[in-house]
Amino acid sequence: MKNVLIFIFLSFTLLFSAQKATVRKTAAVKKPVQKTTAPKTNPDLAKINDSIPALIPQKIEGKFGFVNQKGKMVIKPEYSNVGFFAEDCNLLNSPNEKVQKFGSKKYASVRLNGTDFRIDENGKRVYQFKDSDLGKCKPEFKAQLFHAFVLGNYYGIIEDSKFVNAADYRQYQIYPQYDYLHILEGDDLKNPMIIASRDNRFGIIDVNNRVIVPFIYSDIKRNFAWKLARLFEVTQDGKNYYFIDLQNKGY
Repeated sequence: MKNVLIFIFLSFTLLFSAQKATVRKTAAVKKPVQKTTAPKTNPDLAKINDSIPALIPQKIEGKFGFVNQKGKMVIKPEYSNVGFFAEDCNLLNSPNEKVQKFGSKKYASVRLNGTDFRIDENGKRVYQFKDSDLGKCKPEFKAQLFHAFVLGNYYGIIEDSKFVNAADYRQYQIYPQYDYLHILEGDDLKNPMIIASRDNRFGIIDVNNRVIVPFIYSDIKRNFAWKLARLFEVTQDGKNYYFIDLQNKGY
């Protein structure tokens, strides 16, 4: 009986040893680390003021190009007309899906020798306009909360929902005192920017009659520069126009 127990014990030991011997350690496989590299940014497009575009139109000797926020000419002046780097709703809604991307704000519309193009931020002409590519823009109308009001020979500002009696001075947002006022179209209906004129000089005010841009200009254009780029197009001599921001910095 003793011999049988020893045999069983030895057999179990040999079996366990055999099973243990078959277990092999496998070295952990190291997966290669994939390095993610951030896309290279063009230093000429670095923004100092985030509220305005990186590139701004500038006219030199009758031709338009684009400068950056530091005033460096990035896209040479060769165009008879240019727009901001902004969306083009005709292309965004184009029946040709391949050209819809050129309607984004990454591109600007320019005119060269009577032909219209879209250019990228490097100045490359990437698309030539075709009538067949133009879609319909969806109308967007937002009623203004404020309007200019003329009393005698002077302009003031009223808020439509509160104005009833012109004889009551308390109902005016800005009592008539300016030679001319024009409310610029923008996204903030509660605080629009207003072109104002007095003593043959133009400036910018808000609805609280606070001067935003001093009255030092001979003209300020009534266009979409404020809506599209938060800029104003001004001139001091009546001939040479350029853009300024809310801090009256010129470009």
